[in-house]
Amino acid sequence: MVIAREIEDINIKDRDGLAATVGFFDGVHQGHRYLIRQMQEEAARRGLPTAVITFPVHPRKVLQADFQPHLLNSFEEKVRHLAALGLDYCIALDFTRELSLLDAQTFIADVLSARWKVRMLLVGYDHRFGHERREGFEQYKMYGAACGMEVLQAGRYNAEATAVSSSEVRRLLLAGRVDEAARLLTYPYQLRGHIVGGHRVGRRIGFPTANIRVDEPYKLLPAIGVYAVKVRLAAADYIGMLYIGNRPTLDNGEDITLEVNILDFAGDIYEKEISVFFLYRLLNDIRFTSVEA
Repeated sequence: MVIAREIEDINIKDRDGLAATVGFFDGVHQGHRYLIRQMQEEAARRGLPTAVITFPVHPRKVLQADFQPHLLNSFEEKVRHLAALGLDYCIALDFTRELSLLDAQTFIADVLSARWKVRMLLVGYDHRFGHERREGFEQYKMYGAACGMEVLQAGRYNAEATAVSSSEVRRLLLAGRVDEAARLLTYPYQLRGHIVGGHRVGRRIGFPTANIRVDEPYKLLPAIGVYAVKVRLAAADYIGMLYIGNRPTLDNGEDITLEVNILDFAGDIYEKEISVFFLYRLLNDIRFTSVEA
């Protein structure tokens, strides 16, 4: 999959026309994958290369500087999940204030058609775009026809009546239900970061932990508690137990700590990159009477 930021990044033979769908695709969950599969099937019928058009930065963050998005993926993670779906292109469209003011007709004609050569657009079942999202599918279809673009509406995803959305995944993670979130995502939720120095209390009591500084500042942290995790470190995988919380036994204040005890591992790993994949929640946070307890 090619990441395209300008039309020149698109292979010249593909500039005759793309099949595309548009969205933020945070999490690349089951619902997103269902939409993308439909787009790929329609593209294959028409002999068109496939593209997902998405945004590196959350649109609300551009419009509202103090907005704190609770992201399920960093942009790099999102691209990796999209690439695994067999797409030809990921078009990384910078969301700007100017773009936010475009009505749907101008967005379809000037951005999708003229700039990015989209010839078939699949619109999510309940997706709306354009300034203030005033219009819907019937208008999109009419605007597309005026510039030679076929606009189709995706079928509704129904996973046995289970709600599948980025908001639902966030709700499950904030409740500590990481195994249920993984089923909607189709993969275990991940945090990636670097190992930093801590208070070394775990080492003193025989269970050394690695403190993690998450690389993506807006990445959602699951609920406070103790989790079984898979750990990826220096291209090797381990099993670990991860703690998220403010260490009430040590009177850590309000600061949230992420630290993982990596089973069957020893070594100096400060400043190394680490990824943790959440498997299931083991315990709530507990205040002990002492470090010894």
